[in-house]
Formats: sequence, structure tokens, C-alpha cells
Amino acid sequence: MRVLVTGSGGFIGKNLIVHLNEHEEFSTTSYLRGDSVDQLSILVNEADAVVHLAGENRPKDITAFVTVNTDLTKSLCRAIQETGRKIPLLLASSIHVDMNEPYGNSKRDAESAVKQMSEETGNPVYIYRLPNVFGKWCKPNYNSVVATFCHNIANNLPIQVNNKSTNLRLVYVDDVVTDFLKVIRSFSEGIFYPIIEPEYNISLGALDTQINAFKNCRKDLIVEQVGTGLVRALYSTYMSYVSPDQFTYDLIRHGDERGVFVEMLKTKDSGQFSYFTAHPGITRGGHYHHSKTEKFLVIKGIARFGFRHIVTNESYEILISGEKPQVVETVPGWTHDITNIGEEEMLVMLWANEIFDKELPDTKSAKV
Repeated sequence: MRVLVTGSGGFIGKNLIVHLNEHEEFSTTSYLRGDSVDQLSILVNEADAVVHLAGENRPKDITAFVTVNTDLTKSLCRAIQETGRKIPLLLASSIHVDMNEPYGNSKRDAESAVKQMSEETGNPVYIYRLPNVFGKWCKPNYNSVVATFCHNIANNLPIQVNNKSTNLRLVYVDDVVTDFLKVIRSFSEGIFYPIIEPEYNISLGALDTQINAFKNCRKDLIVEQVGTGLVRALYSTYMSYVSPDQFTYDLIRHGDERGVFVEMLKTKDSGQFSYFTAHPGITRGGHYHHSKTEKFLVIKGIARFGFRHIVTNESYEILISGEKPQVVETVPGWTHDITNIGEEEMLVMLWANEIFDKELPDTKSAKV
């Protein structure tokens, strides 16, 4: 399927083109800012579907709202009609169509042109009234507060929050593109108004706090809950504005005659990750916990884990090699240690189910 994308050089367009080109079932052509209306007609003639993203939302001259948002859409509709084919059309409109202002009016008129074409020809039409779209490659300091906050905070630039209680309606660009792809694969005749889901809501103040928390993770090592939902999407967006010279950051290395210990990552509710080394013959540990548990993974070397129940004195020993991935867990009430019994430096990854608290360490010295 040949998909024509107008405005392919814009934020949503770039993401859509990349996704389309990942699938062999699609080929793409682009209509860019500055291309002529004649060129548009040529591209439409070659297309099996059109995604119309081209538009103006913050021009220097407000007449551009009509020129681009309305008139270009009318030209596109004429070009589709002239082919005599029922070429499906996806239109990126806006929730601002209900507002009586130049931008909203131009988008509403664009919708009218598209609907009229569909009513006259039967062309499938999908009109997306998008709220604020955010994600990678969105232009900062333009019309997206998420892009601006992410870019500026990531690059140590100031941001301005005039009213922390202002609420934002947001959809994530990957969700937008996913819905576009679903529609492109299965058009139906008629006029449709798809809704992107999920839609998120967040205040400016909460957005500011959240983006700054992403930045602070490199200092306090506490990662946000970035695996799902809005926080996941915001974190991905924030990271997309990190410049290459910031791709790395330093961790604190604690070292002594035994080896080194490095904390890598801490979570708010699921513990922390670290690693340590031990020279041949070195024993680490020699303590027990009342509540804390740990998981050890020997990456390199040979380790002997020793255990002793602090009440019954029952003892247990485990030999682990880095050649065979195995997790050794510590159990509350059992004192434990780990000894490097190999001839090379031992490297061990460690997860503890809670962040270490100097005031309440829950670590009691006791020999195995």
C-alpha cells in the first residue's frame, strides 16, 4: 500500500513515516512544506491512502491558518476527487475546532471540506480531533509544553510555569501512530471520528515535578515508575532530548582491600540494584536481616555462600559459578556471607528488596 503523508517533516509525520517503513506492506511518499499544489496532485495520483498532517498552529501571520489548514486541505480533497478512486483519508484535526478563534476556525473548515468530499464521493474519511500530542522529535519551545519542559530540563535550561494548576490533555505519539496504522490497514466507507486512547491528564505543576524527577535520578539513583502509562511515555520523551554528550553519567565507586561496591539504581517501592567485586580468598557479608531480603547473581568467578540460622544454628553452604546463571537468595533470620574461592576476581550483581537506610539499616553483624 502506497501511503502519502503530508507534513511528513513534522513531529507526528516523522514518527509515522518511521513506523510505516518498518512494515513491508507499506511504501511511503511525502508532501513537505514548500512543495507545490501541482506536486500534491501528482503524489495523490500515486497513493492508495493519504494521512494529512500538514498544518499551521503558530504562524507569524495568522492568514497562514487559512492558507495551510483550510486551503491546502481543500486542494487535497480536489486532488483525491479527480483521481476517481476512493482513496481513504486520515485528517489530523484538533480539539480546538470548538473554539471561535483563527486556528480552531481553520481546522473546522478543513473538517468541513473533508466531510463534503466524503459525502459526494464515498471516500473513507477519518477525522482525528487530537489534544496535545507529545513524544520524541517534538519541537521544543514552540507549541508543546511537554517538549519544552523535557528539552529544557534535560539540557539545564530554565522553564516557566505561570499557573501550576493548569490542566493538560495529552496523547502519546506512539499511541497516535498505532491507531493510524490500525485504520490504514482496515478502512471502511464513511466518516469517522476516532479517539486516541489512552488520553492522559496532568497539571503543569505535576508535569514540572515529574520531569525534574527524571533528571534527579542520575544523582539520587531513584528511578520513577517508568514501566507503564503516562510516566513511561513522559520518561521516553524526556530521554529523547538527552544530548549524546549526556548519554553517560558517573556512579560512586566504593573500594577497599576486599574489592569495590557500586550502587546503580534505586526504586521507590521495589528495592535497589548494585554490584560488587571480591579478590580471591576475600569474604564479604557476615550479617543477617530481620526483614530485608536479597538476590545475588555471580557474573564472574566462583563463590561459596555460607548460611547459619541465628536461633537454631543450622548451617548451609552453596557453591556458585559465574558459568551457570543462578540466583542465591538471602532469607531473614539467616546470617550469610560470600567468599571468592576462585583464582580470579569475583563479580556479583545484587538486588535488595528495599533501599538501604543508614538510620534503619536492618543489617546485624554475625559470623556464619
